[in-house]
This record gives sequence, structure tokens and C-alpha cells, in this order.
Amino acid sequence: MSSNYSDLAGKVAVITGGSRGIGAQTARLLAANGTKVCVVGRDKVALDEVVTGITAAGGTAVAAVADVTSAAELAAVRDLVARELGPVDVVGAFAGGQGYPIPSVQLPEERWRQVLDSELTSVFLTVQTFLPGLLERGSGSIITMSSTAGRQPSQANLAYGAAKAGVIMLTRQLAGELGPQGIRVNALAPSSILTEKVAANMPEAVQQQVAAAHPLRRLGRTDDVAEAALFLASDASSYLTGITIDVAGGRVTN
Repeated sequence: MSSNYSDLAGKVAVITGGSRGIGAQTARLLAANGTKVCVVGRDKVALDEVVTGITAAGGTAVAAVADVTSAAELAAVRDLVARELGPVDVVGAFAGGQGYPIPSVQLPEERWRQVLDSELTSVFLTVQTFLPGLLERGSGSIITMSSTAGRQPSQANLAYGAAKAGVIMLTRQLAGELGPQGIRVNALAPSSILTEKVAANMPEAVQQQVAAAHPLRRLGRTDDVAEAALFLASDASSYLTGITIDVAGGRVTN
């Protein structure tokens, strides 16, 4: 059940990584609060399924197939949203998920570059694409997606950890730069969220072990992160910018 943020009604949000997992659930909860949503990803079938679910529940949503490491494809998304939904108020740069463990000595240069593009460059390009419109209106909320791997050493590959730490600094620097123009920029840093991908690839016994490593003794749910995203998108967080919310079950506390 989504929290109720009445100020989100009538706003427009773009969510990258919106075909499944945290991005898809954030889109659903935004739409349940009256926000018009564009979900962006590379899997058209999955995106259409998200849109169908939102519209069946009475919400408004469109899908945009795009590679978010491409400025040209993001520009096409921006034009689609302008035509179909209107000016953007909320940007959720959530695409990524390339944290699969690789020993650093075995990490190829090509893979390093791919992960940095997927996890960090995509955030920069997404923000840069929609920022002119936010600046023109003098308001908006940008939400970036970091990770516990960007907060402390982890089993994720080195490129992923470095990129997610970079997302946090990108967020902080943008917050200082854009605050005087009325735009807030905040990050989310989830830990061990039971997405469809995790559920399919992590055996139940391993899930239990990972849950036990968190003070709250469970894995996170996509709702846990999506609810935090709604808070950051809404006026309820109007005096917050430049922060990272650790949706981590107590695993990160500083």
C-alpha cells in the first residue's frame, strides 16, 4: 500500500530502469499518487507490462525504449515525454544493476568501462538531458540510485563500487549547484533488495544468510526503496537536498 502524497498528483516523472524491480515499483507508486509516469528501459515487453498495470489501475504511463548510456536516445525520450505527458517534475535515474562479483585482478578494462557507463555515465546523461527543463521552471526533484556498494566495501565488482560512490558525489555536487535554482538532488543507496532478479538467482539458503547480516534480519523489498523515492519526490522532503538515504536494513548507519 503506497503512502499518500497529494502534492504528487498531476506531476510528471521519468524513471530509468523502469522495466522491473525498484524502478517499476517506484513508477507504480508514483502513478498511484496521481503522477504521470514515463518508464524507460531496453526491454519493451517488460516496459509495456508495467504500463499496462499502471493504466489498468487508473494511472497514466507511457513506455520509452532507450539505452540510457546514449545521449541521443535520452533526447528522444525527453521529446516523447514532452509530447505525451508534459514538463517533467521528477527525474529518477535508477538504471543499472551491474554489480556481479568479479575479482579485481580478473576485471577486464572493457568490463570496467561498461560498468561505469551503466552505473555512472547513465546518471550524468539522464540528469543532463532533463535538467534544462527543470531549470526553466525553477523546480524539481532529481533522485539518483547508488548502493551500499558505494558506501562501503562489498562483494560487488570494483567498477560497480567505484561508480556507485561516484553517484553519491555527483548527487552532492549537483545539489549544491542546483539548490539556488529550486532543484533538489538526493540519492538512494539500497542493500540486498529482493527484486525479481535476486529472487531468481539467489538460493533461499543464501537469502537467509544475507538477511541475517542485516540488523533488521530481512532482505529489503522493492516497496522499501520505492517508498523512499516517493518521499524524496514529494514536498514532504522539501528541505532535503544532497543527502543519501541508506535503504539498508541497518547495514549502513553513517
